[in-house]
Amino acid sequence: MPDATQPKPGAAGVHAAADLPFDKKHLDDLLEAANIDILLVTSKHNIQYLLGGYRFFFFDQFDAIGITRYLPIIIYPKGRPDRAVYVGNAMEDSEAENGRFWCPTVETRSWGTLDATDLAIDHIRRIMPPNARIGVEFSFFPADAMDALRSGLSDCQIVDSHLPLERLRAVKTPDELALIREASDRVVEAMLTTFAHCCPGITKRDVTARLRQEELNRGLNFDYCLITAGSGPNRAPSDQVINSGDIISLDSGGRYGGYIGDLCRMGIAGRPDAELDDLLGWVEAVQQAARTPIRSGMLGKEIFAAVKDVLSSSPHSANTHFVAHGVGVIGHEAPRLSDRGPVTQRSRPGHLPGLRRQSPVTGRHGAVDRDDADASSPRLHQA
Repeated sequence: MPDATQPKPGAAGVHAAADLPFDKKHLDDLLEAANIDILLVTSKHNIQYLLGGYRFFFFDQFDAIGITRYLPIIIYPKGRPDRAVYVGNAMEDSEAENGRFWCPTVETRSWGTLDATDLAIDHIRRIMPPNARIGVEFSFFPADAMDALRSGLSDCQIVDSHLPLERLRAVKTPDELALIREASDRVVEAMLTTFAHCCPGITKRDVTARLRQEELNRGLNFDYCLITAGSGPNRAPSDQVINSGDIISLDSGGRYGGYIGDLCRMGIAGRPDAELDDLLGWVEAVQQAARTPIRSGMLGKEIFAAVKDVLSSSPHSANTHFVAHGVGVIGHEAPRLSDRGPVTQRSRPGHLPGLRRQSPVTGRHGAVDRDDADASSPRLHQA
C-alpha cells in the first residue's frame, strides 16, 4: 500500500519546482492544444491534484466565510512552472511555512473572492504579455471574481479550461490506482461491518450514521451514503424502520489520500431467498460482461454494447438501470462514458471506469444493486 503522506498525486507532501507532482509535459501539451497561455485553477479537486494532494484543512468542508468565500488560485503560465503562483487565504501562511507549496511565489493575503482575484490580476500583468488567452474553470469561478477578472484583464481573452484539466487527471498513475484500490477496499470493509450491526428495528438514518463512523474509523473522509431499504426505491437517509426480511442497499463514497472509493453492496435483515440469489447472480453476470471490452483504445459505448444481451435476458430488464462512469479525485470524472450519442474520446491505459447495475424488484424487495471500480490494468475488484 502506498504511503498517502508522500509527495505524489493524491497525497500531501513537500515539493520543489523541479519535482512537480503532475506531468508537466502533458499539461503543457494540453494547454497548447487548447490555445491557453496561462491557467487559473480554482476548484478544490484540481488544486489538490496540481499541489500533490494539498487541501487547506480550514476550508475542507465549507467554503463560506463572512460575506464571501474561500477562493484559492493557482496561476500556471504554460511551460513556465518557475513563474507559477499560489494565491491562498491569510491563514495558509502556516501551510507555506510547512513547505506545502511547490509554486515559487506564494501569496497568503486574501480573505475572499475579490482580493484573491486582484492578487491574481497583479501577477498575471507582471508575467504575461497583453492579449494573453487565460484558461479559467468556469464552473468553479464565482461571478463577482469573473467580473473583476474581465475588468482587470480587459485586453485578454478568457476561455474555459475544464477539458485540459480533466484530461490531465484522466490517466491514473500506479500510485493513484493504488490509492483508489485502498479507498475501495476500506469502503467495502466499512459496509460489511455496518451490515453485521444491522437488525430489525433500526432506521435508515441509524445505518447511515454507523457507516459514516466505520469509514472514519478506517481513515476515510466520508462523502455520502445512498441507502435503500425494503421495497421502496428512496435512497435518502430517513427514519424509515428496517423490518425483518428487508434488503438494504448501501451506495457510498469515501476518500482516501484524496481519491474516491465509490461502491455499492447489498445486505438483508434475514436470509436471501432463491429469487434474490438468482437476481444477484444476474447482476454479477452483467458486471463481468461490462468488464470484457475494457482495454486501451476502446470507446465508452463498447461497455454498454457488451452488456446488452445479458441485460435483456432477465424478466427484470425493464426495471434495470446500468451506468458506467469514471472515478478518481471526483466522482464521474473522465473517461466520459455513455450509451447515448457518439463517444469520441478513447480509453487509455490508466483510465478507470466504475460499473453500476441496479435492478428494482417491483413491489417486493426493492433494489438489488452492485457498484464496483475497474481498470484496464490492474483490475481493482473481481466481484
